[in-house]
Amino acid sequence: MQIDQSSLSLFMAVARHRSFRRAADQIGCTPSAVSHGLRALEERLGIRLVNRTTRSVALTEAGQQLYGRIEPAFRDIADALDDLNSYRDRPVGHLRLNAAHLATAMVVLPLATRFLEQHPQATLEVVSDNALVDMVSEGFDAGVRFGEIVAQDMIAIPIGPRQRSAVVATPEFFARHFTPSVPEQLRELPCLRLRFASGRLYDWEFERGGVEFQVAVQGPLTLSDQGHILQAALSGAGVAYLFEAQVEQHIAEGRLVRVLEEWCPYYPGFHLYYPSRRQMPSTLRAFVDFVRGERAVAP
Repeated sequence: MQIDQSSLSLFMAVARHRSFRRAADQIGCTPSAVSHGLRALEERLGIRLVNRTTRSVALTEAGQQLYGRIEPAFRDIADALDDLNSYRDRPVGHLRLNAAHLATAMVVLPLATRFLEQHPQATLEVVSDNALVDMVSEGFDAGVRFGEIVAQDMIAIPIGPRQRSAVVATPEFFARHFTPSVPEQLRELPCLRLRFASGRLYDWEFERGGVEFQVAVQGPLTLSDQGHILQAALSGAGVAYLFEAQVEQHIAEGRLVRVLEEWCPYYPGFHLYYPSRRQMPSTLRAFVDFVRGERAVAP
């Protein structure tokens, strides 16, 4: 049975993304063309590879088996083609990153701008998503998250400086409410709560004298994005737990007031992480080298 590689590439895109639309975006065609192409492949094989509903796309058992068998071969082909870039003076290729919203704003975009200036033949796509994703199955080359949540089987390098938390609210807010002197008093104030993509509410973290503890704050407003929490804090909606880098200019210009500074811990900061592979794509290798170089010259 003769099956052309383009049909298998189409199947791989659908299997990886579990979506005709996202597979079409990757290949550069319409979702309808993907659907017709996959159906034609199934007819030639005489086996259903994908179960389709109006809301989801899922691999059948046969589809799972086919994907598991040919995915390493397609990865080897991609690596072999990417190796050709080593013969160029500059890396050429597409780099796809997945990063938390905060990481995108604070470290990825500034680095991306400088990286693309140095490597004009490279292209970079950054998908912001606070949920942890399976990087390989979703087609990402690397991700950016806080170091403590990176999986053990990943290679991780620091990207950007250490971060420190900051508890802030507007001057007008503290004119209407008392100013807390210890973290436990935050339970008596309206606080802006953060809910993770997993559904878990974040308990604010503090440390003093080597003792770490958490405070489960309360408040009328819960958000899922720290950028939105900053906007709510600036509007006077409550006390916010953010990062120094997010609020330092607002504090300097008097829009926010910081409290409990001596209780606020430092964090290792964001890390660039990627799977351990026999061969690293040249554009990812260039980006990793760039990140390491940036850290070497950082003050």
